[in-house]
Amino acid sequence: MQLRKMVFVLGILLVGLCVMVKPAEAAEKEAIIINKSINQLAFYENGKLKKTFPVATGRTKSLTPEGKFPLVNKVKNRPWYKENIPGGDPRNPLGARWLGIKVPGDWGRTSGNVYGVHGTNNPSSIGTYASSGCIRMHNKDVIWLYERADKNIPVYITSSSSSFTALAQKYGVGSSKVVADYETFNETLRYGSKGESVKILQRKLSITADGSFGPQTLRSVKKFQTSKGLVADGIVGPKTRKALFSSK
Repeated sequence: MQLRKMVFVLGILLVGLCVMVKPAEAAEKEAIIINKSINQLAFYENGKLKKTFPVATGRTKSLTPEGKFPLVNKVKNRPWYKENIPGGDPRNPLGARWLGIKVPGDWGRTSGNVYGVHGTNNPSSIGTYASSGCIRMHNKDVIWLYERADKNIPVYITSSSSSFTALAQKYGVGSSKVVADYETFNETLRYGSKGESVKILQRKLSITADGSFGPQTLRSVKKFQTSKGLVADGIVGPKTRKALFSSK
């Protein structure tokens, strides 16, 4: 009888532990990763990279904090309190949505109201270093993210030359399988370059991904540059990378 009671109690404890573990496991499958080096934001959902977006970050490297922070509040049409501009007003620099993150040093009860991912009334700033510390997005993009990102998911902010694939593996987010359209790299590529970054470039250009920047890749890069009004020099530098990862 005593043995049966012990087995029953152990069973209850095991079930309880399983229930407690599930939320933590689920949280690691949903995350936001922001790479300031290329001003791109990646959203992971159900363990997979769902979508990436161009963003604007701090005017200097120190303005936008780096690290792992929880998403703690979400606000539609947040007012701009500093200038007393109501939410939804075209003059409001916070745009259509606010996703606040908790950063050490925030002012106590206002945590999550100092730093955030938000929309903008200055879309031309996206892709540049323009903010006072927050992460700006196009309004249509932040609305998309707002509808999918849950509170308390991790937001990773970094400055890195690594791809989102490598960053996700480093942080333990999602799976290692990534949709080719959402891979990225942060190095300049030219004729003769080799490696994983070249493969990402080739997949983006829809050509054979052999990891070697040869004649076919050179022709495809020049064709792409011409189509975007860029100098067709065949070198994949910052402007060409931006055009590649901004194109649908």
